[in-house]
Amino acid sequence: MPTQARKRLMGAAEELFYTEGIRAVGVERLLAASGVGRASFYRHFASKDDLVASMLREYDIRYREWLAERVTALGGDPLTVFDALAERSEWTGFRGCAFVNAMSEISDVDSEVHLIAAQHKNAVTNYIEELLIKAGYTDHSTLAAEFMLLIDGATATALRERNPGPALRAKTIAAHLLASHAPSPTQHPSP
Repeated sequence: MPTQARKRLMGAAEELFYTEGIRAVGVERLLAASGVGRASFYRHFASKDDLVASMLREYDIRYREWLAERVTALGGDPLTVFDALAERSEWTGFRGCAFVNAMSEISDVDSEVHLIAAQHKNAVTNYIEELLIKAGYTDHSTLAAEFMLLIDGATATALRERNPGPALRAKTIAAHLLASHAPSPTQHPSP
């Protein structure tokens, strides 16, 4: 089935690109891992770059759904973003942020892959900003950008340290940031 071939290619691409790197994995390796033939590959994707872009777009949606679900399950406070990040860093096979990894491998800022990765970072920052707005923070744009910096730093450090400690330390720093920007007593968080 054509849709099954696409699904298998996308699954193989996600796993291999994340664990081994985009540049390190060629089309032949993708074909072998997915069990899909060359003709079927090119029926679904114009090139490896097209597959990378498609895979990142789909992964972006799943990642942001996961983040929203975990943050809600953990209480919905802006700081719970770091708890979710700590959980993720304990996953078997954790290799950092797939989008930062993609941007570091595809350094051309005008490439589709780089643009998708940057859009992902902007979307996560916007989500964090929404959490901060709901919590009543007026300096939400600045705080969201600072949270994103902490998230990216904690993710990179977790890759090196191989534990959730960096996310939890980033949470402590974020709590200090929130304390310095605390909503005034007359402001009430949005329901």
